[in-house]
Amino acid sequence: MSAKILFVDDDAHLLAAMQRQLRRFFEVDAALGPHQGLEAVSSGGPYAVIVSDLRMPGMDGIRFFARVKELSPDSVRIMLTGNADLTAAIEAVNEGHIFRFLTKPCPPEVLTKALEMGLNQHRLVLAERELLEKTLSGGIQVLTQILSLINPEAFGRASRITRYVREVAFVVKAPHLWQLETAAMLSQIGFILLPPEVLTKIYRCRPLSAEENQLLQMHPFVAADLLKRIPRLEEVSEIIAYQEKRFDGSGIPQDARKGPDIPLGSRLLKVVLDFDILETAGLSRTQAVQKLKQRPGWYDPALLTALEAVLWIESRYDLKRVTLRELTDSMILDDDVFTKDNTMLIAKGQEVNPLIRKRLHTFAETVGIKEPLRVLVPITGRQRAAAQESAGRLGVQEKNEPGAAADPSAGK
Repeated sequence: MSAKILFVDDDAHLLAAMQRQLRRFFEVDAALGPHQGLEAVSSGGPYAVIVSDLRMPGMDGIRFFARVKELSPDSVRIMLTGNADLTAAIEAVNEGHIFRFLTKPCPPEVLTKALEMGLNQHRLVLAERELLEKTLSGGIQVLTQILSLINPEAFGRASRITRYVREVAFVVKAPHLWQLETAAMLSQIGFILLPPEVLTKIYRCRPLSAEENQLLQMHPFVAADLLKRIPRLEEVSEIIAYQEKRFDGSGIPQDARKGPDIPLGSRLLKVVLDFDILETAGLSRTQAVQKLKQRPGWYDPALLTALEAVLWIESRYDLKRVTLRELTDSMILDDDVFTKDNTMLIAKGQEVNPLIRKRLHTFAETVGIKEPLRVLVPITGRQRAAAQESAGRLGVQEKNEPGAAADPSAGK
């Protein structure tokens, strides 16, 4: 499909002239005024290039492009106006992120050249984003696969907490879900450097020596240092670095950040990780939550409440026994999965995904696995909404975003 261009102006005659002049070279749509322009962007896009007048009644071009940036961030924006005002031009560039600023009357060759450059810029933006997303997605997949091979227990824990992070984020309406899920999935990467005997103690909740505890405290920084070198994972790296920081500011890293100053993802990881440790140690879900509540100052109260809501939802999942052939993504393993020679492959509590299914099928074709598998089948969206309502208005907010839901879109 060819790239489309949208012209927005309050002069119908000018729009008609633009379409006649340019339709031989470009696919051009026109919108009479800013409100029709926003409607066109929402329903008629995507547009590679959007050209708007600066002076329009009801909404000037600066505010129009600020809205366009929210609706269609990849669109290249060009301002065309008869008012050659320098202050307005600077404001337009700063507020609307304008690619070009042209004045009326604009010679056809100048306008055509600007549109061609805009289309080229749009192609570059899309190509760069596709490259980054594929590189990022591939890198994350490689890291998680390495973790699953080197340390299956750490991978299992990461898989379990990723599911909880997703569900709690849904309850508190947290934005940037991809960053939160990625941080959860990669939060245990630092464990690959710990000796096996230390890992055994950690996962079985056995006391650690002073030296072993120091090694444990290093794992978030090892993972964060690794990830911050990857483009677009800088915020994920920060989330992981603060995953052991308590809400009252104690814990690691030892700095002045506390409460809402701690990244939302870190606060979320802290409550979910500690819950998983307690449940893995043998406590029931109710006992684990009560234990968390007996640690004043450790957790964001709103997120602890949201975790309770999620656990209430999961208590209403359908319990089923299925064959490997019937196993589908989003099911939750309610029991450990073993090979026929009693080697544990997947720990219970993990959400089924393509990687887990591939691993199970591989072992089924070689040594065989024990079937049927006991799973929890996810609930409906209506039940989710009911649980979200039960959590109430939790008031989770991100620092420096008054009135906004708590916090990472680059989401896919």
